[in-house]
Amino acid sequence: MLALPVLIGLLIVGILVLLGLSIMVVRWTSSSGSGKRRKQRDRGTIIKDANRKLSQNPKDTGALSDLAEVYYKDREWEKAYSTYTALMQLVPASPELDDFSITLRRGLSALHLKKWTEAYKDLSVCRNSKQDVFEVNYNLGYLEFRRKRYERAVALLKQASEQQPEHTDTLRYLGQSLYRMKEYKAAGSVLKRTVEQAPGDKESMFVLGQCAFELGQQEQALRTFTHLRGDPVLGPSAALRSGSIRMQHRRYKDAITDFQIGLRHEQIAPELSLELKYRLAAAHSKNQELDQALPLLREVYSVEPSYKDVAAQLSQVEELNSNRHLQTYLIGASSDFVTLCRRIVSNYFRKAHIKVTDIHVEGNEYADILAEVETSSWEDLILFRFMRTNGAVGELMLRDFHTRIKDVKAGRGLCLSAGTYTEGAQAFVEARLIDLLGKDELNKILERLAARG
Repeated sequence: MLALPVLIGLLIVGILVLLGLSIMVVRWTSSSGSGKRRKQRDRGTIIKDANRKLSQNPKDTGALSDLAEVYYKDREWEKAYSTYTALMQLVPASPELDDFSITLRRGLSALHLKKWTEAYKDLSVCRNSKQDVFEVNYNLGYLEFRRKRYERAVALLKQASEQQPEHTDTLRYLGQSLYRMKEYKAAGSVLKRTVEQAPGDKESMFVLGQCAFELGQQEQALRTFTHLRGDPVLGPSAALRSGSIRMQHRRYKDAITDFQIGLRHEQIAPELSLELKYRLAAAHSKNQELDQALPLLREVYSVEPSYKDVAAQLSQVEELNSNRHLQTYLIGASSDFVTLCRRIVSNYFRKAHIKVTDIHVEGNEYADILAEVETSSWEDLILFRFMRTNGAVGELMLRDFHTRIKDVKAGRGLCLSAGTYTEGAQAFVEARLIDLLGKDELNKILERLAARG
């Protein structure tokens, strides 16, 4: 066992060590607190001393420089801007002042204050002096982007990106500038890096989706726009684009959902709201939901009667809604359309024996039905072409029809349309065995079918 004197000595040493540590902690805490107070006191002292000097000499460059430094570091932009402005007026007579730094900081202060013109002037002066300063290249590039001078923006932002490759804001505005210059591939590459670094940058994500759409990558674009439909700012525009893509692929139910999501947003620009309602009405019409399309078209028409072709669309939908056969003819399912066309062929000639020998459907554009017609006085092979349009049928379509008539060796042709025929089309058939039936004639035929049930 250790002797008693040794134990007592160890105990005393331990007490002294603990006491020393306690003193160090107290001193560190005290010095830390006094450091903060000193910093506050130093700022106050700097401002107080500078103002005192300026009261004696308003052109004291040292005092103004001290004040400007404090305001700039503390992000008091209005005070920084006015102080650097005062310094700039003294530069010609004060060789000790750094003209470039003063101009740069005043320009950046103006930028924070959204004094775009003043910021642009100062940063342009800096750029003329030095071309290799990142802060100048990035911020001046951003201002060129705001001014919609995208070529200049790209040149400056590319240089800034070379200086700081991971600077997200540089990538953001570089990508968006390239997009507006229609350099979609390059823009997509830059914006992809932007989104990887800043997943919350919805605006860059939206433009990235637009790049994908322009490059024909519609599925990728659709995924992006669908993801953004719920965003309170970009949601309406994203919903409009995703719905439009689905309309192109005839996915009308999905398009309806997109447009409805877009219209649910509280913050939506009036012109965007009109377009969403217009597209939603079109989707309902394509989906044969005319009772849903009508109130939307009426609402758009009441707000802006001259909006696109809303007047014509409204008139057409009202007519289709009251005419079941015409509705089937123009927007019905392909099978229903063909069935209706067969009924027209079977009832076109009175007291005739009619045998359909061939049916050819060309997408959603037209259907050709070849029929053998026999009456008590004549018989012939006749080709019917049913145009699914309420617009004008031109000469090229009639030339194609004439070629088809000769190919199937038909004796004559009948072309039916819910619209009209151009002067060229009418002139083309004058010397040929082709009869043209427009909207009025077609409606009479459909009325006869409706009367027969």
